[in-house]
Amino acid sequence: MRNILTIALKELRSYFVSPMAYVAIGFFVFIYGYFFVVSLNFMVRVSMQAGMMGGPQAINVNEYMVRPLLGNMAVVMLFLLPALTGRSYAEEKRSGTIELLLSSPLTGPQIILGKYLGALALFTLMLGVTFVHVGVLFLYGEPELGPILSGYLGLWLMGGAFISVGLLISSMTKNQTVAVVGAFGTALMLWIVSWIGDPSSGSTTTEVLAYLSILDHFDDFSKGVIDTKHLAYYLSFITFGLFLTARSVDSERWRG
Repeated sequence: MRNILTIALKELRSYFVSPMAYVAIGFFVFIYGYFFVVSLNFMVRVSMQAGMMGGPQAINVNEYMVRPLLGNMAVVMLFLLPALTGRSYAEEKRSGTIELLLSSPLTGPQIILGKYLGALALFTLMLGVTFVHVGVLFLYGEPELGPILSGYLGLWLMGGAFISVGLLISSMTKNQTVAVVGAFGTALMLWIVSWIGDPSSGSTTTEVLAYLSILDHFDDFSKGVIDTKHLAYYLSFITFGLFLTARSVDSERWRG
């Protein structure tokens, strides 16, 4: 466990040695703030329109603001996280440090988990900074805490899945650009896979594709519903992604 934490801290520090971590966090918070203001303006406009029509002026903050906001940030993660993980192995292969890492007493799973936890810690920090905006909601409004926490849990699990994909693709190439594009393409395919076929047909193929969709499992989290089916999907997805990454790293060790 100590070796895993050592690699995780080293990986996390490597993000902050370069401007990457600061740019990523700044970009994520800026985009979050932009969508926060847009969603807030939309909610206020709907509330005013309801009041002018004689309806109730108090509207559901979670439904009209928080849920669309988290959905927009899921899209941002689709683009941002592959860029963060693209360098994990590709850069080490390019610089030649991968040979030192693979010839060390560390095992493949320790290296994989360490790098994964380092990237996940950075992503967790990115999400944590946005709780400032959530605090503003509670200061001036009355949102429901449960759906907000479940929505953030869904974002965190989805981010963990994206990171596992990014590590897998990065372990297959020494070109960082290829790693980023490959991870984005794979994540995008898993995002839109449920769009294939006719949802109303009810066929087994359609149901399987819907289950494979990384987006469809997030929808219930944003509604405040934590279903064990969705938890099992994300945890299985992450585990399988790390398993494939470990096999890829082991093959590199044997070739070396």
